[in-house]
Amino acid sequence: MIISVAAQRGWKVYQLDVMSAFLHGEISENVYVDQPKGYEKKGKEHQVYKLHKSLYGLKQTPRAWFSRIEKHFIKEGFIECASEHTLFTKTGSGGALIIVSLYVDDLIVTGDDEELLKQLKISMVNEFDMTDLGTMSCFLDYKPLSTPSVTGFKIDHDTDGKKIDDTYNEQLVGILMYLTGTKPNIMFATSLASRYMANPTELHLQVAKRILRYLKGILQYGFFYLRSSEQGELKVYIDSDYTGDVTDIRSTSEPLDEKDECTNVRCDNSSIIKLSKNPVMHGRCKHIDVRYHFLRNQVKEGAISLLHCSSAEQVADIITNALKIDSFQKLRAAQGIVELPEVS
Repeated sequence: MIISVAAQRGWKVYQLDVMSAFLHGEISENVYVDQPKGYEKKGKEHQVYKLHKSLYGLKQTPRAWFSRIEKHFIKEGFIECASEHTLFTKTGSGGALIIVSLYVDDLIVTGDDEELLKQLKISMVNEFDMTDLGTMSCFLDYKPLSTPSVTGFKIDHDTDGKKIDDTYNEQLVGILMYLTGTKPNIMFATSLASRYMANPTELHLQVAKRILRYLKGILQYGFFYLRSSEQGELKVYIDSDYTGDVTDIRSTSEPLDEKDECTNVRCDNSSIIKLSKNPVMHGRCKHIDVRYHFLRNQVKEGAISLLHCSSAEQVADIITNALKIDSFQKLRAAQGIVELPEVS
């Protein structure tokens, strides 16, 4: 919610990290511990230590740490949220607002007053052993990914890898396959994950989980349909990945249909287009089976028209290849998958 508010209002989001946070807590009861092994006092090995501050491993420690930082925020003029006790807000002059969210020893800070934010950082550093991590790029070691698959990564059976639960992997891949109906941009990555359903390993599970991390970052994306008084045209993009599967040297080919008027097939291979329009049998195409000349007949009869498009504009690329971020995002938008405006 905080990140959503910051994004909506154009605020910067900062991150702070408290070093050894639990050691800052103060305990209000008597707690005794054994002397650390190797550091016992000679002749007094039977004696114990009385703690003055909290230590990791004590059941009182998390509460002691929160009480300590809670007192500091209140002293600095923050108001604790009644329904979410780890959320604090502070209002400055002119209605300026800063918000702090605490998760154990990680803090997210945002607001519309840079001076108030600066003062908060100074007070925190003076009070605790704290690191200013600057603007937030990830939180709790979680970072959404920009693409569902790694460019150039080749997956195989991983016969020496650590085996995982078949059922869990099948359920995960099954969910992803269902989502391709509204997220065709994950189709290629999902097809990779689905090729190794028998005897899956941790490598195959990571391939599937990467898709989940990508989806987490595009929850607000979907198909955007525009109303138009003009009759639509059926567009078809076709592309292939020649022998891209290192396991069995199979190719990946996939047509991508869009609803519009006549059937225009867009291909980024000029030679294929010329071959389909020229009835002459070339020496280089004698190996092609007769049944595959159906396309040439369709062109001749005027049922379809093959149009050339550049590789950069080949929308079907996103279904047959693992692309770099820029190309992936461009073709995803060309599919009609965009960040949707808020529906009122």
